[in-house]
Amino acid sequence: MPAHPSPSVQKAREVLAGRLSEIRKDLGISGRELAIRCGWSESKSSRIENAKTPPSDTDIRAWCRACGADDQVLDLIAANRQSGEAHVQWKRLQRSGLRRLQESTADLYQQTKVFRVYVSDVIPGFLQIPGYATALLSSIADFRGTPNDVSDAVAARMKRKAVLNNGAHRFSFVLEEAVLRYRVCGTETMAAQLGHLLAVMDLPNVALGVVPFTVQRTVWPMPTFTIFDATRVHADTLDAASTLTQPSQVDLYARAFDRLSQVAVRGAPARSRITSALACLD
Repeated sequence: MPAHPSPSVQKAREVLAGRLSEIRKDLGISGRELAIRCGWSESKSSRIENAKTPPSDTDIRAWCRACGADDQVLDLIAANRQSGEAHVQWKRLQRSGLRRLQESTADLYQQTKVFRVYVSDVIPGFLQIPGYATALLSSIADFRGTPNDVSDAVAARMKRKAVLNNGAHRFSFVLEEAVLRYRVCGTETMAAQLGHLLAVMDLPNVALGVVPFTVQRTVWPMPTFTIFDATRVHADTLDAASTLTQPSQVDLYARAFDRLSQVAVRGAPARSRITSALACLD
């Protein structure tokens, strides 16, 4: 007997089933008519619409073709493929320790050519020094009650971020100014971290912008996210890590990043924000 899907997978299936049902209803045809157009049984249409049976990519293409909704195929296929990944609980990701979590994205980092990173909470992992990463990951392990393998996790993070020094990869960072002020580590470590940001700005493949406290915004501060090329987004919340691959989702985050980039300062003004944060350290 097949295992029951996890709650997160079943929820994703139900969302997809709902979207397919809406496409059929928008056209005004019955499940029987859909089945005839697709060349399968009426019961199959019912099982898919009621999230009893997950559709294949071929099923989705046939469904959309039958309903004149070919423009939705790519989004729906992406949603179907990510159903088991879209809302991965941090507890499950971290149960074997933080080191495994760092290593799980190493291949993705190597494959990605263009990174767009927006942060509103902490210095992004790409730009962290070991002391800052140690303080941050220690607080995460303590808060979540995960195995304490912080030293190994930090080593894995430092190894993973080596792509920053590879000219084949390009990076665009947008940081809220508050990120420069939040104290997640001691004063000396924070000073070293801010100094490292200044040094990183000299790398030819790195563009770093800061959204000032006082700027007139065209988009609100939002949770941290990373766009990998133009195909994948990682968006984090307190309880989950979302992997988004639907073209419409990626486009939405790309638009948000563009808006945030427009209000960010770069070059000398960005350096001024960093040196100001440095000057405020006790």
